[in-house]
Amino acid sequence: MNQPFKVVIPARYASTRLPGKPLLDIAGQPMIAHVCARASEAGAEQVVIATDDVRILQTVQDLGFTAVMTRPDHQSGTERIAEVAESFGWAQDTIIVNLQGDEPLIPAAYIRDVAAALAGQQHAGIATLAAEIFDPEEIFNPNAVKVVLSKQGYALYFSRAPIPWERAAFSHDGGIPSGAMPYLRHIGMYAYRVSFLRRYCHWPASVLESVESLEQLRILWQGEAVRVQVVAETPPAGVDTPEDLLRVAAILQARAGG
Repeated sequence: MNQPFKVVIPARYASTRLPGKPLLDIAGQPMIAHVCARASEAGAEQVVIATDDVRILQTVQDLGFTAVMTRPDHQSGTERIAEVAESFGWAQDTIIVNLQGDEPLIPAAYIRDVAAALAGQQHAGIATLAAEIFDPEEIFNPNAVKVVLSKQGYALYFSRAPIPWERAAFSHDGGIPSGAMPYLRHIGMYAYRVSFLRRYCHWPASVLESVESLEQLRILWQGEAVRVQVVAETPPAGVDTPEDLLRVAAILQARAGG
C-alpha cells in the first residue's frame, strides 16, 4: 500500500562512547545528514529530527530539514516521537517511522517496507522488521535479538535466547539448526500509528522487558499485536563506536565512487 508516512529521527547529543554522535563527520557530512537522506529517498512525506540539543537542531536546520527540541527526560526514542506527534497535532491514524539517528546505512526500501507493513493491516498499531539468520553462531549470540512469528506474521515473542529452541538439534554441544524453520533476527526499526503511541506512553515498564532488556516486550506484555515484515537481509550495523564510524565512512565513500 502507498499510504503516506512520516519519519521521525530521534537524535541525542549525549553518548558514552561517541559524544555528539549525530554531528560526527562521515564522508564529508555529519552523520545525521546521511540519515535524513535515507528518509527522503524512502519517500516520506515529512522528515522531522527530534533532539534535545541546540547544536543538532541548528545543524539539521542548516541542512534544510525540520528539527524540533524535545524534553531531555525521555526514557526512549519512542517517547520522544510521541512528543513530536503531539506537538504537530498529527491525526490518530498517521503512520510514523522511527528511524534511528545512528543508522546512516539503512536501506531506504526498508523504511518503506515497515510503513507498508503497518498500512497493510488493521490488527496492530505497530510494525517492525526481521531477516532470516543464516549463520548458526548468530542464533546463539545474545546481541542478535530473535523473534518468532505466528502464521499471520505477528510477533509471538522476542528474545536474546535462541528461539525457537530446536530440541533435537540443540541437545548436544555444537548442534546446529536442522533448517526445519527459519530463525529470524529482529531489525529494530518501527512504524507506529499515532493512536498506538498515545497508549504506549501510559504503560509502565514490564517484567519481561526488564529480564531480557528488550523494550518491545512491553508491547506484548500489554497484549498488543506487533506486525513483522520479513526482509531479504539484515542491514549493515549502525554507529556505536569509533571503529563503526570508520567502517561506515568506508562504505559510503565506496558507494560514492571515492
